[in-house]
Amino acid sequence: MLNENTVAKILEYGLQQGADFTEVFVEDSVSSSINLLDQKIDEINSSNSFGIGIRLLCGNEAYYGYSSDVDEANLLKLTRNLGQSCKNGQPGEIMQTLQPQSIEDIHHVAINPETVSKSERVDLLRKLDNITRNHGEEIKQVNANITEKNRSVLIANSEGLWVEDARIYSRMRLSTVAEKDDGPQTAAESPGVLGGYEFFQNLDLDELAENAAQSALRMAGAGYINGGTMPVILGNGFGGVIFHEACGHPLETEAIRKKGSPFCGKIGESVGQSILTAIDDGTIANKWGSCNVDDEGTPTQKTVLIENGILNNYLSDRIGAGQVGIPRSGSARRESYKFAPVSRMRNTFIAPGPHQIEEMLRSVDFGLYAKKMGGGSVNPGTGEFNFAVQEGYAIRKGKIAEPVRGATLIGKGFDVLPQISMIADDLDLAAGMCGAASGWVPTTVGQPTLKIDAILVGGR
Repeated sequence: MLNENTVAKILEYGLQQGADFTEVFVEDSVSSSINLLDQKIDEINSSNSFGIGIRLLCGNEAYYGYSSDVDEANLLKLTRNLGQSCKNGQPGEIMQTLQPQSIEDIHHVAINPETVSKSERVDLLRKLDNITRNHGEEIKQVNANITEKNRSVLIANSEGLWVEDARIYSRMRLSTVAEKDDGPQTAAESPGVLGGYEFFQNLDLDELAENAAQSALRMAGAGYINGGTMPVILGNGFGGVIFHEACGHPLETEAIRKKGSPFCGKIGESVGQSILTAIDDGTIANKWGSCNVDDEGTPTQKTVLIENGILNNYLSDRIGAGQVGIPRSGSARRESYKFAPVSRMRNTFIAPGPHQIEEMLRSVDFGLYAKKMGGGSVNPGTGEFNFAVQEGYAIRKGKIAEPVRGATLIGKGFDVLPQISMIADDLDLAAGMCGAASGWVPTTVGQPTLKIDAILVGGR
């Protein structure tokens, strides 16, 4: 990717420019996608991305640049330009000898995607399309998509770190549009893994199609709920997107160190009821948000953020850990070599609890069962959020009643956490993409079914 001698020169040169720490990140990625829309393959894409990112840390300041030119002179010039802002050019730390490190790769790849023809992928998409359309003539549109990425990285720094890692991602997305008397409704499923082509071969296409098609059909015939503050039972899996967006981002040191989070200075304090435990775990084998090492080369780990209602920890990168005064959690991530790393979530979820869904329903006279969440928006600084409910039902006298469309959940993450009073034991995880300062990265959200005692519901 880049020879060791050149990397060592860059790292040492950065220190000579006055940096306290120098880092080189090299990436070579191959991405591909096939999209089927209206029973036709309308798009086949493939791309390669190669480049080198160089970062200099000078006190609490970071200076970052990147290039796709491997010429040594060019990379040293880039390093010199970055170093012009460091300590007026006074030499920094002493360069440590590079020590290549081996890592244990627990994310098994059974079938290398490069060994599988595009025609096999096309046949798979056509089969999924047919299964989905068989759910009824009200299914007006089906969009099926396969995306894959093979990402190889090298991370080296002036403390002597040299580590290489390979990451293969595979994802399927299925969206359906159903139409009845009151306009079209859309539903989608998009599972993904850190793994090879075996993921597609092992997918239950019938279940995937049924989940998407039936959700769209039920919502196409649904009415609306009268909005207001009410209890909400939030479905498992992608329901965890609310915690991810409204609470997870404010628990990253990127927000904490800038005093831009309601959780600043709250470690050791109660932020929820004792039933609530929340975890971010980058070590789960083959999960979409997992990794062996983060994008600073720190081994990934399991981080308990909230334990029995008490705020326990933050997610940190090198800069955030140093400024906030906590250990690095292996959470530094970046979309590509074009971005400097910052603290980001990996697989973030609320842990299972002792309750049953029937028990939750019996406790609600009137409310909303948000079986599946859709998209939304959040203010990371305040935790204020507004999320659409993709599939929802009214709850009447302890039972799931009629389907309702167009519902939204509105609130603040810090305020909603204490309202979580019941948690089931049906934990599920769902793949997603998360955008922030270091670009878009694969993340997993998740939770069991849970009850929020009171939250504002928008009805239309």
